[in-house]
Amino acid sequence: MARPLTIALAGDVMLGRLVNENILDQGFVYPWGDVLPLLKSADLFLINLECALTGRRARWHDGEDKAFYFRAEPSVVETLRAADVSFASVANNHICDFGPEGLVETRDVLSQAGIACAGAGLDLAAARAPARLSVAGATVTVVAFADYPFGWAASASSPGVNYTPISLQAEDFAVVKAAIASARQGSDLVIFSIHWGPNMRPRPPQHFRDFARRVIEAGADIFWGHSAHVVQGVEAWNGKLILYDSGDFVDDYAVDAELRNDLSALFLVRARPPLLERLDILPVKIADMQVNQACGWERAWFVQRFASLCAELGTAVTVGPRRVSVELKRSA
Repeated sequence: MARPLTIALAGDVMLGRLVNENILDQGFVYPWGDVLPLLKSADLFLINLECALTGRRARWHDGEDKAFYFRAEPSVVETLRAADVSFASVANNHICDFGPEGLVETRDVLSQAGIACAGAGLDLAAARAPARLSVAGATVTVVAFADYPFGWAASASSPGVNYTPISLQAEDFAVVKAAIASARQGSDLVIFSIHWGPNMRPRPPQHFRDFARRVIEAGADIFWGHSAHVVQGVEAWNGKLILYDSGDFVDDYAVDAELRNDLSALFLVRARPPLLERLDILPVKIADMQVNQACGWERAWFVQRFASLCAELGTAVTVGPRRVSVELKRSA
């Protein structure tokens, strides 16, 4: 059995707009605040990269402009390197904001920086290709999908994202099932990443829950969702882990006074491959384009909300003075 591993999972890391400007002014490590030592101590650190890393200025459009376009200078990849980011999902609704050329440049920039990615590529085969991460004698494989935009879906001969509808219909789910089966070969742990659903939703709808459970049944060990901009509850199910939405981690977004999308979390999976043992949750606050550990009443507010959302899913959260956690080991 492999030695214990800590896999750090974060939600959306958006390095464009004001964050990009701030990095160029304050330095590459600035966005990580006081969380940086913890990020660097993890065996693996995985994020959803919610922007293109490209020098292109020509925006994608299809008859009308998008509401938001996110782009950071290619040099900002040093911010990811500073935190020892191991993997970046590029299956999302911003990777093609600056066209397929921006997508290709982003992948090249990540590759040159030694950061693995998955979920978008030059063609469908490249977009579907998993990322295999080796650490401490274990292989962790990540497959990445997005459920929108359909217009950006990669094809056999064109660039785009690894698209899937949220569907359990046999024809639709066969693609997901095949991707997980392929990833399972030679892997100690399989992580299924998906950018899905509408923004600012605190709970997953029932058909999302059904889909996530089917993904676990198909062979994934960790279901890692993102896109809602707020942390949703987690589900410990059959000894596996479902993160319905991991919220945001770095951004410059407006804050909803009720949902408090500026209060989020870093998810630390403690594993001894092939077993998952525990999930630790580190509450964080995003402010001034920087993430720091949450404290005081804001930490308490987040923990109470998170525990309540988990309870709705039948998941017990242990709240101690230092640790917020969910046990994942199945009882004998």
